[in-house]
Formats: sequence, structure tokens, C-alpha cells
Amino acid sequence: MEFKGTAHRYGRDIDTDVIIPARYLNTSDPAELAKHCLEDLDVTFIERVAPGDIIVAEENFGCGSSREHAPIAIKAAGVPVVIAKSFARIFYRNSINTGLAIMECPEAVDAISQGDVVSVDADAGVIVDETTGQTFQAQPFPPFIREIIEAGGLINRTKERMA
Repeated sequence: MEFKGTAHRYGRDIDTDVIIPARYLNTSDPAELAKHCLEDLDVTFIERVAPGDIIVAEENFGCGSSREHAPIAIKAAGVPVVIAKSFARIFYRNSINTGLAIMECPEAVDAISQGDVVSVDADAGVIVDETTGQTFQAQPFPPFIREIIEAGGLINRTKERMA
């Protein structure tokens, strides 16, 4: 799995209520959720984000309540991967289950600036800041997690395996 896009940087402790505010949890429509992704933190995010762009964040991304709406909103907004120093464990699992790739790499987060072009080879765990030329090594996904993400989530992978 390879991704390339512009980096959108955020700080630490970005909770699920900031990723997708609770007032929008009455829908499970990914397109509707995408329209409101990060709006309470960054009102211009949806205007600026392009398919393939990457979120880069500090520690504890996805903390707060357990809601699958958060990774669904990010993915539906066109962001295929989030790179952070660390993730809340329940967000990490919800991301895998919904097919959103997430990578922990503190060194990359420290070096990547807002607006840098970043490429990710998730199979090798390699993150490259194309703007500066710096390369970073993250943990690649184990094969079963890669299969889930490539299938678009756990439900899709299960359907494929049962077919």
C-alpha cells in the first residue's frame, strides 16, 4: 500500500469529538461525516484536503470516546493514512476495522511540516518527506492487518473470505 499527499498537521490529544463532533453521530453516511471532519478544530480542513492527503499529529490521536464515526469521517474525507506519535488504542482498532491506515512514527511527526508532501510505503513502513528528502522507518503492518486495510475494512475482508 502506497500513499502520497500533502501533510495536514495537528497537535496532541486530538479526541474523537473533535474529529467528528457528537452532533453528527445521528448519521452513518460516510459522505455526510466527511463534510464535518475536524470542523471544530480546523474550519478550513474540508476545503483544503484533497484525496490522498495525510494527517500528521502528535501524541494520543483519537483519544476520547469509542466511535467508529471518527476513522470513517477521516477516510471518507479522502485521507488514506494518519501518521502520529501515538494513537488511543480503541481508535487504533477502529481505524483498522474501518480500513483507515495508521502509522506510529514520532521521528516523522517531529520532522514533517504543515504542507509538506509525504509519501508512505505502508508495506515496508517507510515514510518519506518528499519536501525535505528525509526518510523515516515505521513498523510495517502485519499481513493480516494489511489485508483488512486493503479490503476497505474488517467487514469487507470477512465478506471476501466467505465468498
